[in-house]
Amino acid sequence: MLEPTPRGSRRLAITLAATGALLLTAAVAAAPASGATETTDVCDSFEAAGDNFAEYCIAEEAANDAVAANAIPGVDEIVSSPNIRQIANYPKFGGFASEGAYNSDLAFQGNYVFAGNYEGFSVFDVSNPASPQVVSQVVCSGSQGDPSVIGNLLFLAVDQVRTNDSCTSAVGSVTNPAHWEGVRIFDISDKAHPQYIKSVRTDCGSHTQTLVPGKDGKTAYIYVQSYSPSASAAYCKLPHDKISIIKVPLDNPTAAAVVATPVLFPGTTGANSTSGCHDITVYPELDLAAGACMGDGVLMDISDRENPVIISQVRDTNFAFWHSATFNNAGTKVVFTDELGGGSSAICTSSYRANQGADAIYDIVGSGADRKLVFRSYFKIPRLNSPRENCVAHNGSLIPAMGRDIMVQAWYQGGISVWDFTDSANPVEIAYWERGPLSETRNILGGAWSTYYHNGYIYSNDIQKGLDVIKLDDPRTNNARAIAFDELNVQTQPSYPACTTILTNRQNGGLDINSGITCLDGVTVNGATKVAPGAGLIAFNSTLNGSVTATDASVVSIVESNVNGSVAAVGATVRDSKVTGSVKTS
Repeated sequence: MLEPTPRGSRRLAITLAATGALLLTAAVAAAPASGATETTDVCDSFEAAGDNFAEYCIAEEAANDAVAANAIPGVDEIVSSPNIRQIANYPKFGGFASEGAYNSDLAFQGNYVFAGNYEGFSVFDVSNPASPQVVSQVVCSGSQGDPSVIGNLLFLAVDQVRTNDSCTSAVGSVTNPAHWEGVRIFDISDKAHPQYIKSVRTDCGSHTQTLVPGKDGKTAYIYVQSYSPSASAAYCKLPHDKISIIKVPLDNPTAAAVVATPVLFPGTTGANSTSGCHDITVYPELDLAAGACMGDGVLMDISDRENPVIISQVRDTNFAFWHSATFNNAGTKVVFTDELGGGSSAICTSSYRANQGADAIYDIVGSGADRKLVFRSYFKIPRLNSPRENCVAHNGSLIPAMGRDIMVQAWYQGGISVWDFTDSANPVEIAYWERGPLSETRNILGGAWSTYYHNGYIYSNDIQKGLDVIKLDDPRTNNARAIAFDELNVQTQPSYPACTTILTNRQNGGLDINSGITCLDGVTVNGATKVAPGAGLIAFNSTLNGSVTATDASVVSIVESNVNGSVAAVGATVRDSKVTGSVKTS
């Protein structure tokens, strides 16, 4: 999420002066500077929660004036564009019910959602997305609680020093070499009873972690991102321009261990503000990774999983904190986010420009080791929020729409935004959903932390409100329901079949697909459909009046469609469809 307070340093708060200028003041100051208003109690409430945020304190009078002037939605009022709606919410519960137990990242496996929290993780069954059911909750404290899953294993990031690696540990000291932070590993073969089986200590802990499948199919790697070193820390000393790489034998996960700590920014090659990476998104199929590394955005070659190599590095004076990254499906673009204010600040107000706390879209140009990141444009939600609402660009994912680059993204209390960056230079929002502020009288850290699309629905882990399930109904994105993943860790970006031809009109006389992937969206085909070896067919919301046959096709997927005839295609997916004839897919 955000930059932890540097270990051993004094926490700072930001307060609004009477003139509206921002002043940086010590949170322990006895009285405000001349001409400044007193801060609200938000710093005290964050302190009590035991987090490591850089707090953002605002003048109460200024906050109330801003709310009135900008017609911000009322407390807990939901507003949205007409093409998106909430279909379910599961409030925080059990060991995660308190205000200080912040919900964090999400991972997916089949019909299960794994929802991270600063106090552990919950498992939900979303077989019916409109009615999520709790399967289990694991209380195992240690922020941030970002999860990743593969097979029967779940990995949980811990970026808070604990007295030991157990789930009953207390907050520890960075100076004590016996204390611990890093990655916890759980066996989730029984979703109702996850078992904690292993811990791995990493330098500076694990603020985030990224699962990277090994090329042998028998190994997984965990890229561990952490930062904020200190001379007094036992395991987090300067310099810290590196990541930690954990190797996990999938058939013997208790043998997991750190196998490499590659230095990404040797010497002075990183920005002054860079002391590690905040987050890394990998695209294993393309052997690429995009790193959001505090003061730097980087593109890496990960052909050698234990030795990532930077091939392009960029900086932006409008970016305060490079936070996260998302590739497009073709691997020709990267969207980087700037988490100005650390996630607890109100950056979606008139006090900030449209290129602050925003996304930046970069094209990847060139080939091989000569590939470069080239800036094209910024995107920021076009709505103003209250100074009571922490709001800035945060975690999102692609929506696998046919022929377009579209993503859904969390903006904390700025809500959820769906936006199209097919034209890198001219991104446009196509849907939004948000709640009003959590309070009119004080700042409460809240809003959507991670918002991801998975198998037809949007899932959003709200820091305070719990798990939201959102339904998007838009002709530009509905065809994304034709794509489904058995497993999804958003920072381990999967590819999906790319349409080379998209048909939206009636096809008379049948359809012969001899090469590429032909995608049908709302099409009626009058006649037989034949798919040649190596070619592919994706049919969504379509009617095929005739048989469908395929031999050695790259993909055959028929979703929410009608086939008035038979289907004979080994390996085909036929889902939520009606077929009048026989179906042979194996």
